Amino acid sequence: MRTVFCVALAGALAATSALAGEVTNVKKRRGNLFKHDYSAAYTVQRVSVKTECFPEKLEAILAHIADRTGRKPIVTSGHRPRSGTSQHSHCLAADIRVPGVSDKAVVAAASTAPGIGGIGRYCNGIIHVDVGPKRRWVYC
Repeated sequence: MRTVFCVALAGALAATSALAGEVTNVKKRRGNLFKHDYSAAYTVQRVSVKTECFPEKLEAILAHIADRTGRKPIVTSGHRPRSGTSQHSHCLAADIRVPGVSDKAVVAAASTAPGIGGIGRYCNGIIHVDVGPKRRWVYC
């Protein structure tokens, strides 16, 4: 009796997980039909840099910069939940470097990106891009 119950339970679990896998695959496929995956257009400096919550609009800006400069941007800072009123706290901003490309060229590429909000340039070669209100600054 116990063996029969174990076999029946194992069969039920296998059937349930197979159905759940099919449903999950259908959802993933449907989602990919309507949204672009821009995450391949940039890399992160460290694994601790949080970019999972980037909206598609911000990822599209990073992809635009990669397209215009011919090089992938490296995200040095993404989501920082404790950054006060910064766009980083809402996961709407990225600080980037583009190796082998001048800061001015990166800013020029970012300026032509659709949906760009803020663009900032820092002395250390980091460029800030976000999808917030339109503004520009240079801290140097």
